[in-house]
Parts: sequence; C-alpha cells; structure tokens
Amino acid sequence: MNAIKVMIVDDSAVVRQVLSGLLNAAPGITVTHAVANPLLAMERMKTQWPDVLVLDVEMPKMDGITFLRKLMSERPTPVVLCSTLTEKGTQTSMEALAAGAVAIITKPRLDLKQFLHDSADELVSAVRAAAGAHVGKLANRPPPPPVTAKLNADAILPPETARPMTATTERVVAIGTSTGGTQALEEVLTSLPRVSPGIVVVQHMPEKFTAAFAARLDSVCAVRVKEAANNDRVLQGQVLIAPGGRHMLLRRTGAQYFVEVVDGPLVNRHRPSVDVLFRSAARAAGANALGVIMTGMGDDGAAGLLEMLKAGARTVAQDEASCVVYGMPKEAVKKGGVEKSVPLNAIYREILQQLQY
Repeated sequence: MNAIKVMIVDDSAVVRQVLSGLLNAAPGITVTHAVANPLLAMERMKTQWPDVLVLDVEMPKMDGITFLRKLMSERPTPVVLCSTLTEKGTQTSMEALAAGAVAIITKPRLDLKQFLHDSADELVSAVRAAAGAHVGKLANRPPPPPVTAKLNADAILPPETARPMTATTERVVAIGTSTGGTQALEEVLTSLPRVSPGIVVVQHMPEKFTAAFAARLDSVCAVRVKEAANNDRVLQGQVLIAPGGRHMLLRRTGAQYFVEVVDGPLVNRHRPSVDVLFRSAARAAGANALGVIMTGMGDDGAAGLLEMLKAGARTVAQDEASCVVYGMPKEAVKKGGVEKSVPLNAIYREILQQLQY
C-alpha cells in the first residue's frame, strides 16, 4: 500500500518542522514537502501532487482561503486546516470549511510546539480521514486503522426508565455528522423552508467554532440556526447546533422538547457526541423523532441510531456516493439502525416528512 503523501503549507518554520516529524513518524504517511506559502506549494505541486495538504490560514503572498478556493476549483484535493483559535481565525476557518476543507486542527498562539505534540493522534487521524475523503472525483482510499477503546453514551446519560413514550404532535429531527458535515449540513439546511420541524444537530467541531458555524448557516438559511444553549426549546423552523466541547441531550417536558447542554467525558472520542444526542432522542422522543446520520469518520452515532429505530423513530443515512467520508453511515447500516439510505440532496425531503402526521 502506498504511503499517504502530505504537503505542509505554513509560514512558521517551527510548525513545519514539528508537523513533519510527527507525520513522518506515523505508519503509512510521508511528508513530501513543507513550504512557507501557497506560491511555493504550487511550484512543488507541478512535479509531485500530494494526497493531502495540511494548510495554515494566515500566510504571506497568498492567504490559505484564496489558495484553498483555487485548489478546489482547479484540482480538488483533501485539505486539513491548521488554524489558530482567535475570533478572526474562527470566522476564517468557517470560510475554509465552506470552501471545501475536510477537517480542522486547532492550534493556540502560545505553547504551540507542545500543543502539536499533544495533538499528534488527532492530527494523524485527520490526515488519514482526509486521504480517504471524496473530494471532487478522488479515488476511494482505505479506511483509517482501528482505534483504541472508547467510552459510550452511558458515560453521559442517566439510567433508562421504563416509562412508556406518550404520543405528541411535536416532532423533532436529530442529525449527526462529522468530516465533510459542514458542507453537507449547509446543503440540507438551505433546502428547508421556514416552516420545518425542529432540528437538533451534533457536528463534530472544536470548541469556539460552532457559534461562528451556526451564525454563518443562519445567514444563508430560511430556518433560524443558532448554537444551542442549555434549556433552549426545540421549535419549528429552528436548528440548534451543539456547542463544541459540550454534549447536547434532548429532553421533554409535557409535550415540549428542549435541549440540555452538559459537560462530561469524551464519548466515542468526541464531545459533543452523536451517540449521546441520538440515545437521548430515543428516550425522550421515541416515535416522534427522525434520526439522520451523515458523512463522517468513525462510528459515533451508529449505536444511538439503532436505539432510535428500536424506540419507533424513523432513521435515515446519507448514501455512500454523496458522502465525503462514508464511515459513520456505514457503521450505522452495519448495525442495522438505518431504515433507508438516500443521497445528500434528498435528505431535506425526509426531514419535511416529519411535518406529515
């Protein structure tokens, strides 16, 4: 099996050195070039095209966003964005995700070298996921290697009660997604009319990024989109995005649904976790819910979607052909939790069917 060829584009010599060492030490990954700006990158790419680019945002001569857009329009290539978490950087990172970046690795301005070492596993996993992503007409790549044991949603959810689900006219849609999900969610949500069922979303995304992501979606959608706050009501025409770094659970009081935003350990290596949302939806909404699992790496959400189906919910997965990474939907299908798989451009119709009761 050929090694994944990686090009690093970052104006920091320290970042280039550290990232090169970390990636070259990972089995099956080779850093072919590490350059200071996109102009140098384009010169190197004339002789050897990388499988994955690890790209900074703020660089001299050409910024990362401009380079990313140029790349995606001319020869789509998987890009992992390495961004500093500032207010400005967060907004810029949202633009990069919209332009086609596959994943984000956040980096602080201080203690950068130590941070990169501490985040080595995250970086390597992101590069492997990017190498297997369907960006444009990229060929299929092998899936990432097995990962270590992880907590499941029992770490967050209290013990289940035997109280039966009471029917209600309130409907809710729970969506879970990861790699490639920022673009996929935008396509789904911009297709929805203002009168749509209440939607709760977990998108794997770093802390501080979800507010900007929600604001950006809100600016282009007919439905209202906001980062969820504790005790927010689930309302028709509104989408609640789980905040990065915290879990989001669906709860019910009487006939009304609301969300609970809580701290807690990583579940399936993620916080927020799709499994936590889906399993809470199974318990709180049962047959009143629709579960949708979309593009993403790993298996987060597969167990929870099966639990939703067993509780009477409808369940839908994004099909392989339209996924950037067919990981999460594939695992949900394998577990038997998916009623049907549909293309990305058909998911909004499945959501609107929730209004037909």
